[in-house]
Amino acid sequence: MFGRDPWGGPLEISNADSATDDDRSRNLQEYDRAALSRQLDETQQSWLLAAPGDPSGKKKKRYVDLGCIVVSRKLFLWTLGSVLGVGLLIGLIMLIVKTVPHRHRPPPPPDEYTLALHKALMFFNAQRSGPLPKHNNVSWRGNSGMKDGLSDDAIRRSLVGGYYDAGDAIKFNFPMSFAMTMLSWSVIEYSDKYEAAGELDHVKGIIKWGTDYLLKTFNSSADIIDRIVAQIGFGMTSNSQVGQGDTSKGPNPNDHHCWVRPEDIDYPRPVYECHSCSDLAGEMTAALAAASIVFKDSKTYSEKLVHGARTLFKYGREQRGRYSPGGSDPSLFYNSTSYWDEFVWGGAWLYFATGNSSYLQLATAPGLAKHAGAFWGGPDYGVFSWDNKLTGAQVMSALRLFLSPGYPYEEILRTFHNQTGTIIDYLDAADTPGWYCGPNFYSTDTLRGFAKTQIDYILGNNPRKMSYIVGYGKRYPKHVHHRGASIPKNGVRYGCEGGYKWRDSKRPNPNTIVGAMVAGPDRHDGFRDVRMNYNYTEPTLAGNAGLVAALISLSGVKTGVDKNTIFSAVPPMFPTPPPPPASWKP
Repeated sequence: MFGRDPWGGPLEISNADSATDDDRSRNLQEYDRAALSRQLDETQQSWLLAAPGDPSGKKKKRYVDLGCIVVSRKLFLWTLGSVLGVGLLIGLIMLIVKTVPHRHRPPPPPDEYTLALHKALMFFNAQRSGPLPKHNNVSWRGNSGMKDGLSDDAIRRSLVGGYYDAGDAIKFNFPMSFAMTMLSWSVIEYSDKYEAAGELDHVKGIIKWGTDYLLKTFNSSADIIDRIVAQIGFGMTSNSQVGQGDTSKGPNPNDHHCWVRPEDIDYPRPVYECHSCSDLAGEMTAALAAASIVFKDSKTYSEKLVHGARTLFKYGREQRGRYSPGGSDPSLFYNSTSYWDEFVWGGAWLYFATGNSSYLQLATAPGLAKHAGAFWGGPDYGVFSWDNKLTGAQVMSALRLFLSPGYPYEEILRTFHNQTGTIIDYLDAADTPGWYCGPNFYSTDTLRGFAKTQIDYILGNNPRKMSYIVGYGKRYPKHVHHRGASIPKNGVRYGCEGGYKWRDSKRPNPNTIVGAMVAGPDRHDGFRDVRMNYNYTEPTLAGNAGLVAALISLSGVKTGVDKNTIFSAVPPMFPTPPPPPASWKP
């Protein structure tokens, strides 16, 4: 039998019956001498020196078994206390750091273009129709147009929302769609700049307010439609818009004859529908398709926008016609000269939104480009506007710089590129140092500098030393041609002609319509700050949308365009080789 030796080592105990007491005693004595002759460690000595409660012995040390190591209890407690003390000290320091106010180096002030951008976007808040959002931040505006569409017996559905076009209360869907396309395009290419300026959510909210309304103006859930609402607020013809503008037929209350706040309108607001309006359908296609890229992270809404865009484009291609035939209300205010440019424009945006090459094939068809005026000059050639989209569509030729689509698209894209080669941001994106105009070479810095001078003129660097953006700078127009801005919000409801006293007043507008870019000076730099002269003092949605796009491009740090987002839905392109040349004949 082997037992455990408390001093270490084996101990054999014999249980033989033959052993005598004397033998056992002698054996134990030998073991005692052997044990006493061994060197004892500190723990073993402490066990022998003093028994519990023996005051004459040394104090027994205590130990803590941590599993992998045995340490002195005193050392353990000291270490634990030190750790806790250091932890409390660190926590106290962090609490002091968080609670005591600090002086941080202030960020650099925003540049002038960013300051103007903040204001230019606020104009859209002032133009909203319908139930205003909680944080619209235009104190003198309220809910308006709450019965649009519902009060028209021929429509009887809600057309509430959208934007008033200018200084009146008319919703012209043609220029409104163009404004939404422009804003979406600017977000697609400069979302980082918008975010840096703190305006990304704001501008996306502006776009969605417009596209939500546009989706109401046709059966956006259908694949095939036969009509579109074109305008709300006139009342002269059977074509479509919301609002009535022409006053030549008499003094019946309408949006141009009356001078009232939108919130106080009590006269009929007829709805105009069109059954053959390819130009309007093409522009609405572009607006919804471009917005679908802006909202691509919201899959359900983005797909809804794409579906609506497809339906509109199909309708526009199959039911040809202008939305503003002669004699109609639209022809007096926003007359469309052609729908071919909208086919190119809408087709290009649908291609970017879907990646479907059939839309690219149509947008680059030489015959379509010819009808749109791509190969001949004219007074509007190269001018991008709510009526002429050709230049914008040609700028889309930048895709050849990044995707190399090749045959059969290359020929027309190269032609478009040559016609719009001085688009500065795309030159930068393509690492092109500049552009030749005849024998003269102009660097991108030179071209960009010229672009800045145009915006600087609007901001006040002009012969009159006046900013043409309301609320920007020290001197700006005070008599803006705008009903809501010119009539005080004083609890008094002014009738159709009751607001004339405010229209004709020589006093500045009681409400400042911040960010509105007025029509501006004449070609001689002359400007009259007169409320009744809308050629000088009336702002518009389309004008401000173009202003916003220019300001975001110039604002902040110089950066190129986002080359990826616009192509996010486009699959990799594998160009088809061109057909072989015809066989040689002697």
